[in-house]
Amino acid sequence: MSDFQKILQKYWGYAAFRPLQLEIIESVAAGKDTLGLLPTGGGKSVTFQVYSLSVEGMCLVITPLIALMKDQVENLRKRGIRALSLHSGMTAGEIKITYDNAVWGEYKFLYVSPERLESEVFLEKLRQMKINLIAVDEAHCISQWGYDFRPSYLRIAGLRPLLPGVPVLALTATATPRVVEDIQEKLLFAVKNVKATSFSRSNLAYMVREKEDKLGYLVKSLERARGSGIVYVRNRRGSREIAEMLRKNGIAADFYHAGLSSEVRHQRQDAWISNQTRVIVATNAFGMGIDKPDVRFVIHADLPDSLEAYFQEAGRAGRDGQKSVAVLLYNPSDKLKLQKHLSVVFPSIDYVKRIYEAICNFLQVAVGFGKNQVFDFPLERFAEKFHFQVAQVYHSMKIIQRQGYFEFTEEVDSPSRIYFTVSRDELYNFQIANEAYDGFIKLLMRSYTGLFTGYVMVEEELLAARAATTPDVIVNFLKQLHNQRIIDYVPRRKSPYIYFSRDRVELERLLFSPENYDLRKQDFKERIGAVIHYASSTLKCRSQMLLAYFGETDSQRCGICDVCLERNQLGLSRMEFDRYREAIREGLQEPLLPEELLFRLGPGNESLREVLRWLMDHGKIVRRIDNRLEWKSEK
Repeated sequence: MSDFQKILQKYWGYAAFRPLQLEIIESVAAGKDTLGLLPTGGGKSVTFQVYSLSVEGMCLVITPLIALMKDQVENLRKRGIRALSLHSGMTAGEIKITYDNAVWGEYKFLYVSPERLESEVFLEKLRQMKINLIAVDEAHCISQWGYDFRPSYLRIAGLRPLLPGVPVLALTATATPRVVEDIQEKLLFAVKNVKATSFSRSNLAYMVREKEDKLGYLVKSLERARGSGIVYVRNRRGSREIAEMLRKNGIAADFYHAGLSSEVRHQRQDAWISNQTRVIVATNAFGMGIDKPDVRFVIHADLPDSLEAYFQEAGRAGRDGQKSVAVLLYNPSDKLKLQKHLSVVFPSIDYVKRIYEAICNFLQVAVGFGKNQVFDFPLERFAEKFHFQVAQVYHSMKIIQRQGYFEFTEEVDSPSRIYFTVSRDELYNFQIANEAYDGFIKLLMRSYTGLFTGYVMVEEELLAARAATTPDVIVNFLKQLHNQRIIDYVPRRKSPYIYFSRDRVELERLLFSPENYDLRKQDFKERIGAVIHYASSTLKCRSQMLLAYFGETDSQRCGICDVCLERNQLGLSRMEFDRYREAIREGLQEPLLPEELLFRLGPGNESLREVLRWLMDHGKIVRRIDNRLEWKSEK
C-alpha cells in the first residue's frame, strides 16, 4: 500500500481511490503543475488534501464560495486535520489570529477567497508560510471564457514568484477546450499538463420533455418516480410554491435557497440526505459539496443559464452508479424567457452605477472611505427602499464585484465565535478576583477546546441549556467578558453582507472593463443559445451533445436518452440509421417529392421509409407548400 493510500485509509476510511484521483496526486508529487478535470462527485478535494498530508508544509486552497470553504474546514477538523480559513466575514482579530496560526502553527490547510490575494498584508504573511501546494478550486473561474469568470482569480498568477518551486493543482468539473487552455495559460503552467477522464455517465439518462403544463407533468412524474431527487428552479419564490404544490399532492417535498437561515438550510439538507424528505426543490444554491450518492433524479423545471451549470447540477444524480435520470422541462415560451433574462443578468452600465451609488448611500459610505469594512446588507429591504427590482440589484452587484469594488456574500447566518485574549495565568487571576464569572468561564472551557489558540464557534442556546438559564443571559455574560477584554466575542450575523475591497469611488471613476461587461454579455448570449439548442434538438443523442460541448467529439450514442430511445424503436443499429440518414441527406441536395426521393434511393425499402418518417417527425426534413421535401440545414 502506497503512502497516499495509507493516508486515504487513515483519514477517509477508503481502501482505494476513485478514477483519476491517484494519477492527479502522483502528478503533483512529481512537482508538475496539474489541471484535474473530474466530474461532479468525482472527489476533487481529496486530491490536494491527500497530497498535502503526505509532505511537510501547508496547502494554500483558493476557493470562491465561503459556505463551501467553511464546510471543508469543518470536515477536515472532524477528521483530526488542522485547517484554517480566511474570508471577508471575519473580524480583524480573527484574521490576525489566523495569520499567526498559519505562520507559526502546525496547520495543513489554509483556505482563502480569491479577493484575499489583493491584500498586501496577506502577501507579506504568505512569504513567511511554508506552502507545499497551491490548490485552485473551481478553476474555470480564472478564464474569461468560463461560465463563472471572477477577475480576482487572475491574481493567483502573482503568487508564483512569491512561492517558487511550489506546484499548482487546478481543479474543475466543467471546462470547455478553450477554458482548459486558458486555465493553464493564466496560472502560468511551466508545461501543459491535463489529467482528465471522460465526462460520460453511462448510468445517467438525459431527457428533455416539451410540456406546456410543466407543473402538472412534474407532479405525475414524481408520483411515479422512485427514490429521492432534486427539482431545480430559477428563483426562490418558485422553490417555495412548487414544494407546497408537491406536498398538497402527497409528495414529501421541501424547498431550499440561499435566503434561508443556516439552521433551516442544514435541517432541510439533512432531512433530504436521510430520505425523510424525498424531493428538495431548490435554486442553484443547493448541491455544492453535498455528498448523497443515491439521488435517482434531477429535474430542471426552468432552463439553466448554461450547459456548464446544467451538466454540473444534472450530474448530482446517480453518483452511486445506479440507473438515474436527468430531466429538462421545456416549452417554446422558455426560449423567450431565457433571452429576456439577458437584460436582467446584464443591466445597462448606467443602471449598475445607480445601484453602486445607492448602496454606498444606503450604507453611509462616503467617497474615499470604506476600504476593508464589512456591512450587513438586507438586499430585499434595500431594493424596496430605492424601488429597484431585486434580481437586477443582485446581478448589478455581481458585475460590481467582478470589477473588484466590493464583495457581496449571501452567507446569511454566521455563528458566534469567541477567543480568549488573555493567557491562562491571567484568566486564572481574573477568576479569583471575579467570582461572579468563575462558573461561566468554567462552563466555556468544559464546552469548547482551543479557546486560547483561535476563534471557536459557540452556541448560546447550548450553553444556556447546560447552565439551566436563557440564551439572553449567556449573551450578556459574553458581552461583559468582551467589554473587560477577557474574550473577543463576535456575535452571530444573520444577514448577507458587503465587504469593500477598496474605498468608494466617484461615479465618473466607476469603470467597467470590456472583459467584465461587453465580452461577458456576448458570452452569456452564446451560452443561452447553446442551452436553447440542446433543449429544442430532437435529432442528436443528449449525452453526445453535452460531451461534444466539453470537447469529447468521438463519444458513442448513450442509447438511453429520449432521442436514442425513440430511434431505438426503429430497430436499426447506429450504423444502419446513419447510413440511411446520410443517403437521404445526399438525395435532398434539391427539394424532391417523397415518392421521387424513395424511388431514387430504393423503392420498397421499408427501413429507409421509416428513417425518412422519423426525420420528418423530428423536424430535420420539412415539407414545403408544393409538397416537396427539403433538408433543414444546421444552425
